[in-house]
Amino acid sequence: MSATAAIAATDSAVGAARPVTDAAADVISGAKPPRGALGRSAMDGPAWVGWAFIAPFALCYLGLLAAPVLEGFWLSFNAVDLLTGKGQFVGLANFLDLVRDEVFLRCARNTIFFAAICTPAFVGLGLALALVLNRPGRTGAWLRGTFFASNVLSVTVVTLIWRLVLLPDRGLLSQSLAAFGLPDLAPLSNESLALPFIALVTLWWGIGLPMMLILAALQQIPPDLYEAAALDNASRWRSFRFITLPALRRTLIMVAIIQVIGQLQVFGQAQLLTNGGPNNSTRTLVMFIYEALFDQWALGYSAAAAQILFVLMVLGVSFQRWAERREGAQT
Repeated sequence: MSATAAIAATDSAVGAARPVTDAAADVISGAKPPRGALGRSAMDGPAWVGWAFIAPFALCYLGLLAAPVLEGFWLSFNAVDLLTGKGQFVGLANFLDLVRDEVFLRCARNTIFFAAICTPAFVGLGLALALVLNRPGRTGAWLRGTFFASNVLSVTVVTLIWRLVLLPDRGLLSQSLAAFGLPDLAPLSNESLALPFIALVTLWWGIGLPMMLILAALQQIPPDLYEAAALDNASRWRSFRFITLPALRRTLIMVAIIQVIGQLQVFGQAQLLTNGGPNNSTRTLVMFIYEALFDQWALGYSAAAAQILFVLMVLGVSFQRWAERREGAQT
């Protein structure tokens, strides 16, 4: 091809690409696209189209979430008879009764302590498993599937398995301790051990999801960063501290927020393993709400306890978000 023909071909290609380049420049600069004969942009449409797309979700959100939350908030200020459905406004009386209720205060302490145990354990163990299992090959895939498998089990199946493990005298734990000449623990009958062992059961059951979330974020880190660190003779600890942890910061905080919300609502494990015993040492706020409603038929009292649980969840999430912003400002 001659030089003249090459120049002509280049000019035609540039001329063909110029409209696309100009359009991209208009988008970047914020210039409005040309309007048609009706004065409407080519990308504009009827205003009702956007509302039609969000209407199904908005209706479901208002009907299934927002309305029950507002109704529960209103019920917390009333004394309601479930048989007749009639209520009487009592103001803050339900909340004042909760503050003076020793059982409720014990349930609140148990719930906060349970979340304080489980949340760091889920984040730390999930991070450790993700680091260990972040490797290609069938072995890594098999191990990831094994650790995630317990996450798909129902709470009934999980508690049934662990009741057999923790049975006094005949359970797997008791038999293992007896084989080494150690005394039986009977953890579910011990006030100081029952709640930590329920946390252990919860950790075994739910560790798969945090592990997979952290593993997904771990695999998004560009390997070039580790190669550059290796060329600078950076140790594994320094690479983990200055590359891995900053890249996983948002994911770790998200996992922590999910766990705070989830563990403050613990119910099934405590209900099926200990039924709140011994001596209310494993009774949680959700169990208290459930029993106040279906055993005592105190709808307003139960709704007031639910509002306090909601406040605890908001405070937990707010603390996590505050810690995230503070860490981001320091870095």
